[in-house]
Amino acid sequence: MRSLFALLRNRTAAFVHDLLMVPVAWFGALWLRFNLETIPEPYWKRALLLLPLALLIHAAMFLYFGLYRGMWRFASMPDFVCILKAVLAAVAGSTAMVFITTDMQDVPRSIFVLHGLLLLLLLGLPRFTYRWIKDHPLYFKTGQRVLIVGAGQAGEMLVRDLSRNSEGEYHPVAFVDDDARKRGTEVRGVRVVDSCDAIPRVVAKHRIDHIFIAIPTATTEQLRRIVSACEASGKPFRTLPRWRDLLDGQAGVQALREVSIEDLLGREPVSLDWATIGRELSGRTVLVSGGGGSIGSELCRQVAGLEPQTLIILERSEFNLYQIDMELRERFPQLNLHARLGDVCDPALVEHVMAEFRPEVVFHAAAYKHVPLLEVQAREAVRNNLFGTVNMAEAAVRHGCRTFVLISTDKAVNPSNVMGASKQLAELYCQDCSRRGDTRFVIVRFGNVLGSAGSVVPLFHKQIAAGGPVTVTHPEVSRYFMTIPEAAQLILQAGAVGEGGEIYVLDMGEPINIHYLAEQMIRLSGKVPGKDIAIRFTGLRPGEKLHEELFHDGEDLMPTPYPKLLLARHRGVDWRHFRDSLERLHGACERYQEETLRTLTMQVVAELERGEAGSAQSAYG
Repeated sequence: MRSLFALLRNRTAAFVHDLLMVPVAWFGALWLRFNLETIPEPYWKRALLLLPLALLIHAAMFLYFGLYRGMWRFASMPDFVCILKAVLAAVAGSTAMVFITTDMQDVPRSIFVLHGLLLLLLLGLPRFTYRWIKDHPLYFKTGQRVLIVGAGQAGEMLVRDLSRNSEGEYHPVAFVDDDARKRGTEVRGVRVVDSCDAIPRVVAKHRIDHIFIAIPTATTEQLRRIVSACEASGKPFRTLPRWRDLLDGQAGVQALREVSIEDLLGREPVSLDWATIGRELSGRTVLVSGGGGSIGSELCRQVAGLEPQTLIILERSEFNLYQIDMELRERFPQLNLHARLGDVCDPALVEHVMAEFRPEVVFHAAAYKHVPLLEVQAREAVRNNLFGTVNMAEAAVRHGCRTFVLISTDKAVNPSNVMGASKQLAELYCQDCSRRGDTRFVIVRFGNVLGSAGSVVPLFHKQIAAGGPVTVTHPEVSRYFMTIPEAAQLILQAGAVGEGGEIYVLDMGEPINIHYLAEQMIRLSGKVPGKDIAIRFTGLRPGEKLHEELFHDGEDLMPTPYPKLLLARHRGVDWRHFRDSLERLHGACERYQEETLRTLTMQVVAELERGEAGSAQSAYG
C-alpha cells in the first residue's frame, strides 16, 4: 500500500510540474515574441484570459499520451517521443481553440511555435537531467576506484549499473581495451586509457582499488593474459561470466564473480549437432549407469533436457542417487524418471533393471577411477571396471538395446596401472560385442574432468584453504583437462553418430602442467606461491605416469565432421585369445586372488600392447 501511495505521489508531482511548465512556456513565448521587452497590455491580458483554456487542453493531451506511465528515473527516447506527441497535439488543439474563440485578435501567430519549443524543452530537460544525475552518482559521490577491462557492450552495461548504484560503493575511473581504435574515447564518461597489458601501470597511475574484467567473449588465452596482468598489479579482480552463463544477459555488478581455475583452463564452447543428438535420444528410453557421479549426473541433466520418454539412473551410492534424483525432479517435473539403487557388478540386479525398462540407449559411466587406490586393490578395479561393463553389455545385447556408450579414459592407453588396464580391457570387450550383435557399441575416451569427484582441483582448493602446502607429484607432470558439461556433451554427440565399434577420442587440447595449475590456483586465492602457500613435490604415486596419452601409436586417428571429436579405430585382436584371458581373469576374481589378478591383468595388457595376442585380422572381420 505504501508503494502504491508513493507511486501516485510521484505521478501527481510529475503532472503538477508539467502543468506549471505550461504558463511558463506560454508567457515565455510571448516575451520572446516581443524581443524580451515589455509585453503590450492587450497581448498580456489576452494571453492571461486564454491560459485556463490552454491548461485544460494541455492536461488532457498529457494524460492521453501517457506521460505518467514511465518514471523520470528511467526516462528514455520513447518517453521523449511521447512528450513530443503530447506537445504537438496540445499546441495544435490550443491553436484551433484560440482561433475559434478570438479569431486570433491580440494573439501573435508565432507564439504557438515558440510555446511548443519552450514547452518541449521544459518538459524534457528536467526528466533527462534527473536520470543523468541518477545514472552518474560518480560525479557527486566517492567510492572504491575501479578499472574496467573491456570497453565493449559488457563494459558499457557494467559502468551503467555501477553508476546507478545508489550506495556508490564503486567509482569507475578508467577503461583498458586492446582495440586501439577505442583508445582515448569515452564510454559513459569513462575514458579508455590504454591496452590490457598496461593494467599494472594504469592501476598505479590512477590509484585503482579494484579491477573488473568485462569481456564475456574473451578466449581462454586472452583471459589468462589479462589475469596475469591483474595479478601483477597486486589488486583484487573479478570477472563477468561468459555471455552464455549470464542468466538474464545483463552484465551488471551482481553478475561479477571471482575468476575460477575453470576460466583459465576451459576452452571455446563445444559446437554440437543437437538435431542429431535430439533424434537419437528424444522420445527414447535412456539408462545412465553411475548416474550419480560427476560425469554420470551431468549426462542425466543433458539427457533430461532432450525430452526422453524415460530416464533410468542406476547408482550404487545412495546419497549421490538421492541428490541427482531430487535435482532432476525439480528441474524437469514432466520427466518420466526412475532412480534405481544398485551395483553394476550384481548380474541379477542388472538383468532385472534391463528387463524392466528395456532401455534403447545406455550410457555406461559407472567405474572406479582413483589410480593409487586401485593399484593395491586390483580385484575391485577389474571386478567393477571390466566385469561390471561385461554385465551391462551382455544385458544390453540380450534386451535389444539400440546403442551402448562406454565412457572410458586416457589411462586406458598404454596403461601403466591396474585402473587403466581394466578400462582398456572393458574397451576391448565392447568392441568384441559390437562384432557379435545388433547393438551399436561406442567408446568415448577422454582425460581428466575439472571439478569431478577425486580430481586434483578440489584437492588443491582444500589444501589452499588450509594454508598449504599444495602437493604436486612431480614438477613436470601434466594432464589433459576439460569441463564436465563439455565432456558430457561430446559423449552425447559420439553416441548419436557412432555406427558401432568405434573409439571416439575427445580433443582435450594441450595438456596442462600440474605445477602451473597449482600456482594459478594459489594466485587466484590472493596468495603468492612459495611465499604464502608452499608447493611440495611428493613423487609419482604407484601406477601414475608423468604424461598421459589419448590414443595408441597403432590406432588410426582420424578427424570427424564434429570439432573436438576424433575417431580412433583400434588394432586387430585375436578375439578367441582375448575371451580366454577374460575367463582366467574372472576365475581369479571369484577366488579373490589379488596378486594373481594384478599380474594377470598387466600381462594380458602387455601382450596386447606388444601384439602377441593380436593378429592381422580386422577388428570388424
